[in-house]
Amino acid sequence: MARQRVMAEPEPLIPLHGGYRHLKSFRVAQLVYDTTVRFCDRFIDKRSRTHDQMVQAARSGVQNIAEGSQASGTSKKTELKLTNVARASLEELRLDYGDFLRQRGLAPWPPNHPALMRFKAKRCATLEEVRAWVADERSRGRTNTDPHGRTQTAKDEHGPGSPSPASVSVREGLCASVSSVSAVSTGELAANAALSLLNLCCYFLDRQLASQAAAFEKEGGFTERLYRTRFRQRG
Repeated sequence: MARQRVMAEPEPLIPLHGGYRHLKSFRVAQLVYDTTVRFCDRFIDKRSRTHDQMVQAARSGVQNIAEGSQASGTSKKTELKLTNVARASLEELRLDYGDFLRQRGLAPWPPNHPALMRFKAKRCATLEEVRAWVADERSRGRTNTDPHGRTQTAKDEHGPGSPSPASVSVREGLCASVSSVSAVSTGELAANAALSLLNLCCYFLDRQLASQAAAFEKEGGFTERLYRTRFRQRG
C-alpha cells in the first residue's frame, strides 16, 4: 500500500492545457489590444493601412497566445510556434508606436521618466485605468510641472517682471497654443503607456518561450508521450 502511494501518477496522454486566461502574457496582451484599438481610433487615420496593421498586430498577439495554449495539449511544437508568432506580432506593434513618436519629433520615454514611473506604479489592468492615468497626467501638465514633477508658477515661466498677456487676441493665441500642445501630449502619453505595456508583455513572452523550449527539449511532444503511454500499457 505504501509503495503504491510512492509511485508517481502515470503521465497523461493529453496533459492539462488551455488556461491561457491565467497567463500574465495573455492579460497584458489583451490590455495592449484594447489600448491599441482606442489609440488608433483617436490618433491614426482610419483609412490608412497603419490603422489596420496596428490593430491586427495587437489582436494577433492575443489570439496566438490563446491558440498556442489550447494547442499545447496535443502539440508542444504548435504551442511554441504560435507563442513565437504572438511575440513577433507585438514586436511589430512596438515598432509602430516608436514610429508614431519619432515622426512627430517625440521620443520613447526612458524607464525612469517620472510619468512612466507613475504609470508602472498604477499597474493598470483595464483600458479605463489607462485612460484615467492619461487624464491625470494631462491635469498635471496643466499645472505646468517640470520634467521632475515640480510645479512651476506663471512667474517662473515668464521670468521676473515679465508682462502677463493682456489683450484678447494674445489670450486667444495662447489658448490655441495650449490646446495644440495638449492634443500632442495626449498622444505622447498614450503611445508611451502602450510601449510600457508592450515591453512588459514581450518580457513575459520571452520567458514563456524559453520555458516552452526547455520543456519540449526535455519531454518531447505528443508523439513521445504516445510512445511512452503505449510502452507502459505493454509492460
